[in-house]
Amino acid sequence: MNKQQKIVFITSLLLIVLAFVSWQISGGEVFTKTQVLVEAQDEIEKQLGLSHKEWQDKFVLGLDYTLAFSGAVIATGALLFFLFRSKNTEQV
Repeated sequence: MNKQQKIVFITSLLLIVLAFVSWQISGGEVFTKTQVLVEAQDEIEKQLGLSHKEWQDKFVLGLDYTLAFSGAVIATGALLFFLFRSKNTEQV
């Protein structure tokens, strides 16, 4: 493995790890969500002690997008790894 291949490998691995860390930080959901259900109260409901639920726009990263991104990184990394090969490889 030459120097360019090592850089491609380490960069790809780092991007995949960062994708999974960000997925876990955002909640570890299986499917990506664009809206979440939250409890809300208006002035009258506060006085009566009631509440209602409404949808709020919020992006929550899911495992589906994380796996798609990781697959694209693996495919790109494999292509670059193949393109950067040389006939005089280092023997470690």
